[in-house]
Amino acid sequence: MHAHIAHPTTILAPHKITTGEIADDIRAHHPDHPRLGAILRVIHNCGVQSRYFTQPLTADTITGTADITARTTRAFTDGLTMAETAARTTLTQHGLQPADITGLITTHATGWAVPNLDIHLTHRLGLPPTLRRTALTTAACAGGGHALIRAVEQALLYPGSRILVVAAEVLSTSYQHGDTGIEHMIYKALFGDSGAATIVSSDPIGPGLTVEADGLFEYALPDSLHYYAGRIGADGLHFDSTKAAMGGARHAMPAVTTWLADRTVDIPVIHPGSKPIIMDTANALGFIEEDARHSLDTLSEEGNLGGVSVLRVLERTHGQPPADGAHALMVAYGPGFSVSALHGTWTN
Repeated sequence: MHAHIAHPTTILAPHKITTGEIADDIRAHHPDHPRLGAILRVIHNCGVQSRYFTQPLTADTITGTADITARTTRAFTDGLTMAETAARTTLTQHGLQPADITGLITTHATGWAVPNLDIHLTHRLGLPPTLRRTALTTAACAGGGHALIRAVEQALLYPGSRILVVAAEVLSTSYQHGDTGIEHMIYKALFGDSGAATIVSSDPIGPGLTVEADGLFEYALPDSLHYYAGRIGADGLHFDSTKAAMGGARHAMPAVTTWLADRTVDIPVIHPGSKPIIMDTANALGFIEEDARHSLDTLSEEGNLGGVSVLRVLERTHGQPPADGAHALMVAYGPGFSVSALHGTWTN
């Protein structure tokens, strides 16, 4: 039995913010920071030229003093808007009606709401009230890959399934001037906001990736809880990391390559968490920068999109489709340090 991952659709937030603007904002808010020069050099060299925020850089929920209520409400509202747009576009693109959908998997870690994204989308899109739902709320950057794994499992278990997978992240909500460590300054330049959606089905609905049950892999790197972590304060969401996090992909890839065993990988679809994350993954698979261009271009032009990232890279891959029968590996990383990977065959 197989499951099929269709062409995704990504919706970028409306406000394009350049790295130069981020640098100017940091300079204006932290003129006396003892490491300001080093911070500015690092963010200009982090591999991101631009990213998109749901609100202007000057918004109170980004560079202002908005509290947790305002930031969280804004993050969920904006995330839901992008998620709905991505979902509607995906349904139209694949010639599907809401009634055709049998399952819904959502991932959204940057805004808090009860009910969550899955229930809101069920109502907004007019999806069947009996559809199978899973809401991932803390998978963060691994969310897109993790949601696809859950959707593939559902498609394999229930023949005739068409599962709508939707990811949305408003990472600009963690843009906090109270966090002055160099890693926090990097995240100001690294993160972008977006939503994405695709269809996973037990029967093909167009070109995409065909995945079998043994093409799914999940891994939590031992002793890695301190690598990345979210933190809630009175002023909203914060995102922390340690120096150990820089080697996360390098430390996790031996487990991935062991799982792959003799499986061939022709096409890498790598989470654009940072340039070192992309290249540590690519190098472990025997690839060079050109092979990882879709991940590197996503990072450069749109930043780290969190749980949306691998869906965006997969969308770019469709723009230059591999040969029929090529083998692709999707790898998403998240806090933990966690890995969600899928191996499949490209079908045109």
